[in-house]
Amino acid sequence: MIQLATHFSYYQTKSYKSNQAFLPSELAMDQPHNHSHNLSLNQAFTIGILINALYVIIELMAGFYYNSLSLISDAGHNLTDVASLALALLAFRLAKVKSNDKFTYGYRKSTILVSLINSVVLFVAIGGILWESFSRLHHPVVIQGLPVSIVAGIGIVINAISAFLFFRDKDNDLNVKGAYLHLMADAAVSLGVVLSGILIFFFHLYWLDLVMSLVIVLVIFYSTWNLFKDSLSLTLDGVPKGIDLNEVVSAIKKVDGVFDVHHLHVWAISTSQNAMTAHIIIQPNTGLKQLNILKKNIKQELGHVNIHHATIEFETEEENCMDTNSINK
Repeated sequence: MIQLATHFSYYQTKSYKSNQAFLPSELAMDQPHNHSHNLSLNQAFTIGILINALYVIIELMAGFYYNSLSLISDAGHNLTDVASLALALLAFRLAKVKSNDKFTYGYRKSTILVSLINSVVLFVAIGGILWESFSRLHHPVVIQGLPVSIVAGIGIVINAISAFLFFRDKDNDLNVKGAYLHLMADAAVSLGVVLSGILIFFFHLYWLDLVMSLVIVLVIFYSTWNLFKDSLSLTLDGVPKGIDLNEVVSAIKKVDGVFDVHHLHVWAISTSQNAMTAHIIIQPNTGLKQLNILKKNIKQELGHVNIHHATIEFETEEENCMDTNSINK
């Protein structure tokens, strides 16, 4: 049987967007750019953690001082975002650790695990907010609307700035997307708290504070559910979102000399890199030079459909039939 294992990696800053295959020279030229890209993303996480942690302290203190459940709830939500950013930063750094004898893909899979943990933590936060909200139904309190609006207004600025840090990379990595969505949701929630604070101040509608806490719960749930589903699927080695197996097969079959594809498996080795194994049927007596050309062309086509690492086994139709018969016996 003709076997040839191929392994390749495209840098995430272009692999999700480019419609052109990378040539070896382009990869070499692109390395400095991606080094600075990684540094900027690392700095984005660090800045986001620091400014959001500071705001959580301010918002929590203000919430208790002014008896505002919406501020306390939003502070709890922001605290989970700080934890999420910290875990995502840890996963981002672990993903850069080189592979070894025990972890041949390094620690890239940690980025998926962190996404799953983040979503579970947010669901726990939902439960805490709901518990406190229902408690307030039986023990309503008087709220000072103006201070609530001012503190929440600061939150809009903080969350908007933090979300902007991740805007460029939100489509390249599940953890970055999760951070961006959480921060944008926080900004929207803070706007709602500002509006409810103004209404409380002018019209003494104290029940609005409770309503806003419930709105926060809905926002958290909506922004977390898809993240939970995606990360759980990747944890179970499901086909990554955005990958169509039919498109992968079609991309491989585009290459001259490829007759068919089978035993295709696609999974995620991180939140930004996908792997694939496949058997590819070619004509008998294909020479080594032709195999190398096939390998190169298949790599290029797979790069267009977001497959970054591949192990390919070449075989003839006769060999495939022999394998099938031996399995059926």
